[in-house]
Amino acid sequence: MAYISQYQYYENGGAAPEDANWGSYQYVSLYDIVNNFMLMYAGNHNLVNNEERFKVLFHAKRAIQELNYDAFKEIKILELNVGNTLRYVLPSDYVNWVRISVYKDGLLYPLTENIQTNWSSAYLQDNNSRILFDVDGNALSPQFSNIDYDRITGSKKSIYLNANNPFNGYEGYCCDGVWYFDYQIGARFGLNTETANANPTFRVDKKSGVINFSSDMSNQSCILEYVSDGMENGNDVDVTVNKLFEEYVYAHIEHAILNSKLGVQEYIIARARKRKSALLRNAKIRISNIHPGRLLMNMRGKDKWLK
Repeated sequence: MAYISQYQYYENGGAAPEDANWGSYQYVSLYDIVNNFMLMYAGNHNLVNNEERFKVLFHAKRAIQELNYDAFKEIKILELNVGNTLRYVLPSDYVNWVRISVYKDGLLYPLTENIQTNWSSAYLQDNNSRILFDVDGNALSPQFSNIDYDRITGSKKSIYLNANNPFNGYEGYCCDGVWYFDYQIGARFGLNTETANANPTFRVDKKSGVINFSSDMSNQSCILEYVSDGMENGNDVDVTVNKLFEEYVYAHIEHAILNSKLGVQEYIIARARKRKSALLRNAKIRISNIHPGRLLMNMRGKDKWLK
């Protein structure tokens, strides 16, 4: 009977298993980390002794969270279509954004963050500017504030950028993809560099958990690249860490327990802290993936004359 590899099987039309997790060997699970620490680093003849398992689990999670914020190069990517409300709901495991782009004609166009606010909450008021309340004493709010309505309907001014158009750099209104201007050519000059971008702009509303876009982002496909905390929505079974950082996680747990324990000498805590820092530094160097081929690609063309 002839033997074929699994790759040849898939190339010949064979179906891959639905539960396949390629590349999982490079990771170690949270469950294994806690078990290994309890077996090898905790006991009567170790610095860490008589510690409950839940404490080790807590410090292991904190170590993985800090690694996701700082050292890991694992960026999550999510694509969603922006509707007429010009809002993009943030994923549940979102911590911070890396890049936000619009996907158009097979290309990614990075968007610029608008540091000027483009959203606001509001209250319903009467003719005397007094806030209105319901029978339970709660303030009434409209569906959209004035600034939100202007942004959604395209009645808020923004910068038009098109080098091939005489209105390049002018403030105008974008409504349904068509631009309108208040002034004739030459009537105004200057450029607001804070929003000077031909692509739409955005602003993250962390409290509401959404991204608000300018009016020209309607019905566009948005690509969000973001950093997560690695907790997989609270499911401990799916939490993993790269094996290059496994030893650092053990050192982090040991230092955290010793640092919070009563009666431990300061020199022992300092030694554990130095060991943790050294392992983190070594792991960062290992995962940086500095390959000669990548350096060669970056150095190509460095001697070309600029015309």
